[in-house]
This record gives sequence, structure tokens and C-alpha cells, in this order.
Amino acid sequence: MKKDKILFIINPISGVGKQKLVEQAIEKVLDKNLFDYEIAYTEYAHHGTLLSLRAALNNIDIVVSVGGDGSINDCVRGLIGTNVTLGIIPAGSGNGLARTLKIPLNIEDAIEVLNQNKRASIDTIKVNNKIYASIAGIGFDALIAREFRETKVRGFNSYFSLILQHYPFYETQNYQLEIDGVKTEVNALFVCFANSNQFGFNTIIAPSAKVDDGFIQVIIVKKVPMIMLPWTAQLLFFRQFDKSMYVTSTKAKQVKVINNDSRLVNLDGESVIMDKELIFSVNPQSLNIIIPNSNVQERKEPNWYSLFNQPLIPLRNQ
Repeated sequence: MKKDKILFIINPISGVGKQKLVEQAIEKVLDKNLFDYEIAYTEYAHHGTLLSLRAALNNIDIVVSVGGDGSINDCVRGLIGTNVTLGIIPAGSGNGLARTLKIPLNIEDAIEVLNQNKRASIDTIKVNNKIYASIAGIGFDALIAREFRETKVRGFNSYFSLILQHYPFYETQNYQLEIDGVKTEVNALFVCFANSNQFGFNTIIAPSAKVDDGFIQVIIVKKVPMIMLPWTAQLLFFRQFDKSMYVTSTKAKQVKVINNDSRLVNLDGESVIMDKELIFSVNPQSLNIIIPNSNVQERKEPNWYSLFNQPLIPLRNQ
């Protein structure tokens, strides 16, 4: 039986240091009867894109991104439009796409998913000349992404402390949007354009988003009064955020932002300066990816979920 060739692309500085254990775990867990493998380390920003492109030209069958959502995006940009399949070993801080796909955060368990070799096709999203696989945002979201990239300490506590630091003083912006040809103007804290359902850390910003439905989930978030913020924030963890009276959610094939005056965009945790006018469009079923065999089964909520099932803040009328 012909073995598949795997290239593991490891970001040595991503996330919280888990990638340092990967080489040992690969040698221990990866099924050598199914795969031959090589390992490459990224040496500079976006090096993963070049390594992925080179892998496709060298007839590699599977490229495995070892890192966070930004590292995954670099590999996606090199693989989109090729026959090469993407695998993921989560080693970032938030690991939004991995969590959406229910890929285990444990390194050895994630390698077992590679051994299962179950494949699927998911969408990607193009914004102007950039590609991303998970989630993008403008406004407050993009500001926090920029600040988080500059912090030396990673993890949820660092991310949350930045939100608390900047939120009281952030002024909302007026955005002119064109959603599938329909023009609208909104005043928002931030606007997200989601392929997957979360930022990471299991903060579910877009509960209705699916990575393979051919749509962008557009989430428009107004600024919540400080006194209501703790109760609104909890909805992120209970797949209820789109029910808040401060949130509007809609699906679209294409979205145009006419006046992103700050020009700052969060692309899967990477803060990028882009044009004021942004055009988001779906690339349906454009990325081959390895997913767990159990991916079709929804993860059960914790037993204590029912205790919080009744919302503590006003929700929109259904």
C-alpha cells in the first residue's frame, strides 16, 4: 500500500509552547504504516505559505499546521486550489478553527485524528486579496487582535484583560455595509465575518456559522452598557450570543464594507492593515481537511448547562 507523504509545518513561537512537544509525539503516535513524514519549522512571518506551496509542488499529500489560527491561515493560503489536504495540530492560544472542527487540543489525540485520515471539504473566505479559514472582524475586534499580538503573555487571561482595558474608552463606528446587494448603515462596536463559529477559547461568536454551508455569517455587535457586559459575555460560552438584543446575525454570500476608516482587520488573530473598502466572498468547498471521525456528532453540553439555560439579559423577540 502506498503511503501518504506528510509535511508537518511547526511554528516554533506560536501559542503557549505546546509545539515543543510535537516531534516526540509524532514519532510516538503517527502510524508509520500509513505515512512517511518530514518536519519543517517556520523561520519568519508567513513562511508557512511558502512551505505549503513548495509541499504541493513536491507531491506532498498532507500538510499539517502545528500552531494557532494564524499559522493555519498561512498554510491555507498555500494549499487552496491544490489537491493537498490540510491537517491540524492545535498549538495556539485560542485554536478557534480546531475547536470548531472538534479536533482535540491534546497533541497525541490530534495525531490520532491524522491516523484516522477522514477527509472533508470546507469553505474559505476571500477578503480583497487575502484568504482566511475561520473568522475576520473590524472595529473593536481588530483593535484587540492588534494589541494581543503584541503581548508577551498569551492565553485567555491576557486576551480578556485587554478587552477590559480598552472597552470603556472605545468609541463605536458607523459602517456602511452592502450585504448580498442590500445596502445598510450600522453603528457597531465591531462586525465579524465568520466561516467558523468562534474566536477561540470556546467563545462562540457565531453559533449558526458552519464551515461548509457556502455562507458568511455576518455578526453586527453594538456596544453593551458596562453594567450588562458580564451577562452578555457569558452568552459567548453558551452558544446564545446571537440571541442578545445587542447582536444582529445574518447569512450572506458576499459582503462589502465601504468605509472601514481605520483600515484595520482581524484575520484569524492577525491584525492586518487593508483598504477602507472590503469585499468578503465565499470560496465554497475550497479546502480539503482532515477531521475527526466523530465530527458529525455534536459535543454534549456540560450537565450544568441547564442551570444557565434561561438568559439573564434581554433577548430579541423571537
